[in-house]
Amino acid sequence: MAKIPENYLPPKELWPEFTVPEEFADTPRKLNLADFLLDRHIREGRADHIAIKFQNRVFTYGLLQTLVNKFANGLKTAGAESQDRIGIRLVNSPQALVTIFAIEKIGAIPVPTSPLWSSEELSFVVNDSEMKFLVANVSLIGPVEDAKQNFTEGTRVIVIGGNPEDVRRAGDLSFEEMSEQGSAGLEAEMLDEWDIGVILYTSGTTGMPKGCVHYIRPTAIVARMVNRYVYGLGPGDILGGAAPVSFAAGFGTFAIIPFEGGAAVSLLPRFSPADMMETIQKHQVTVLTGLPTAYRGLLRFPDFKKYDLSSIRLYTSGGDTLGAETFHLWKNLTGKPIWEGLGGTELLHLVTSNTMNREPVANSIGQALPGVVVRVLDPEGRECKPFDIGSILLKCPSGTIYWKSNINGSKLLDSQRAAVVDGWNRIGDAVYRDDKGNLFFVSREDDMIKTSGYRVSPAEVEAALARHPVIADVGVVGIPDVEKGQIIKAVVVLKQGYQADDRMSEEIRKFAKKSIAIYKLPRIFEYVESLPRTPTGKLLRRKLRNQPAQVSTRFPCVPAENTSS
Repeated sequence: MAKIPENYLPPKELWPEFTVPEEFADTPRKLNLADFLLDRHIREGRADHIAIKFQNRVFTYGLLQTLVNKFANGLKTAGAESQDRIGIRLVNSPQALVTIFAIEKIGAIPVPTSPLWSSEELSFVVNDSEMKFLVANVSLIGPVEDAKQNFTEGTRVIVIGGNPEDVRRAGDLSFEEMSEQGSAGLEAEMLDEWDIGVILYTSGTTGMPKGCVHYIRPTAIVARMVNRYVYGLGPGDILGGAAPVSFAAGFGTFAIIPFEGGAAVSLLPRFSPADMMETIQKHQVTVLTGLPTAYRGLLRFPDFKKYDLSSIRLYTSGGDTLGAETFHLWKNLTGKPIWEGLGGTELLHLVTSNTMNREPVANSIGQALPGVVVRVLDPEGRECKPFDIGSILLKCPSGTIYWKSNINGSKLLDSQRAAVVDGWNRIGDAVYRDDKGNLFFVSREDDMIKTSGYRVSPAEVEAALARHPVIADVGVVGIPDVEKGQIIKAVVVLKQGYQADDRMSEEIRKFAKKSIAIYKLPRIFEYVESLPRTPTGKLLRRKLRNQPAQVSTRFPCVPAENTSS
């Protein structure tokens, strides 16, 4: 086994305190994720159960195991060893899941890389994780070609699809050739509970991505916890959605949670409303998980009512704020609510959910899952009263451990110290509780806008602006101002056919004034063709602040008490 150097992980006094829910205490201390999520079901007689639906094809658990073993043996022949880091840059497809399970089966560590990362971000993650291999679809190979010249670890690229010329140009090895040559039999490499199961890199919203380490047994416990209390997936269920498995949220959603319960996944390579609706109907999806942006796209889809969604028993969402308006529109259209929750790359997956309530509460991220402990603290470290905004702190089965925080300079070690306070995970989210204990996400703490002494949630301003019928998308940030500390800027994408000019800015501002206080109104409006977002729909606010605008309008700063503005 390739040993992880001790100094690649932070000192243990900076680790979070891990919780183990009593009902999941029987989770084995020595295990292999591929064995736990795949092989176990075959031993228990589910080889003929459906594991994957993809377009017009169906893959059983037995077939998936065979494909996994063949590629896993190909990886071993190429030199992959236990605890080696192997990157994935893949569209949602059967080959993607085969790759992930094959990496896990040999005891290696999958490292998802976002399809939206630039070549600079990609080469940083490849080098930082010291990848031995990077597996990429030929359709996503462009940035890999650009980044490859900056790889410092001798990383070999395995290409899925394409022709021999594509492999020669962009990679070193062919996924198909490695799979053809591999044997169909393989015993899983069993690992200790504190061996690494996956390294998930953050979306890089505030700088270069940070690697978040998740250990084997905590990963299995999270899978059991989230499946039992959020999705409730079992044999016969089919989980659908479009979050990329090459990104942290999609990795947990489609490569871990459903397989814990022996369910199937319906894979969609790329999201479009028409493809999503057709796939739901064709695959008879029973649980749909979607980003808020996906639900909003479906709500705008003119042919929505032509499709039969009666197979779906549960809709869930996460990754970004859903908003009360989307919640109510969806429930009115389908007769069923969307159950929202909160998770994080540092925490592996969901830690709160509306499913903890009998009925979901609009705009709420619900309550802590059993085994998760939540506190909401003010800046002085005191427990917040109901409806007071504070910082959320958590203890969970997995938590914040930054990869190489000991050796990547003081900044990352400082991030580790800030992220774990006396054993509690501080994930940087500002929230509040209502008088019934339901949690409500307000903003990232770093994104809270401080203007004229007021604290303003950008999400609240975005929600007010987004109700205007001409706005397709909007993001709000604070920018420095000598007098006010910060002033509020709205970056707007208009629907087709509308003109971006000063008159439009005035109209939108007057519209928003009906629902938010004057000090929350944007002073600057900028118009762009699209907003920079992660695959989960989160705004990349560091890019948003400096995004070149097509048209810009600036309103004068006036005292907050001047309501005539």
